[in-house]
Amino acid sequence: MSLILNIVWMVFGGLVMAFGWLIASLVMALTIIGLPWTPAAMRIAGYTLLPFGRHVVDRDAGALSFLGNVIWFLLAGWWLALGHLMLALFYAITIIGLPFAWAHLKLAGLSLAPVGKAVVSADEE
Repeated sequence: MSLILNIVWMVFGGLVMAFGWLIASLVMALTIIGLPWTPAAMRIAGYTLLPFGRHVVDRDAGALSFLGNVIWFLLAGWWLALGHLMLALFYAITIIGLPFAWAHLKLAGLSLAPVGKAVVSADEE
């Protein structure tokens, strides 16, 4: 079931937002200061491309992760969250689009603070 959902997801918004995450990670990588955020953005770009069958868990995060998330929010997090929110509102109009709207809402929250998160398979906890 997750294979079908991921294919439909890519066609209807997942590919666009994964590309947005990829652009954000490349912009961070181009700046020397943004290099610490590049791995988190790449990890979430992969998750945004194929979210069904996987979920995000918190890793051991300390004060540096909190500071990293604050800086991430100011540099890229708010506009990625805005993109996910706009797509979630669009998909929430229909009953068929509700699972995709819910996935975009989860990704909107994740885009505000991706540092200190890990993507795992749904079988793992």
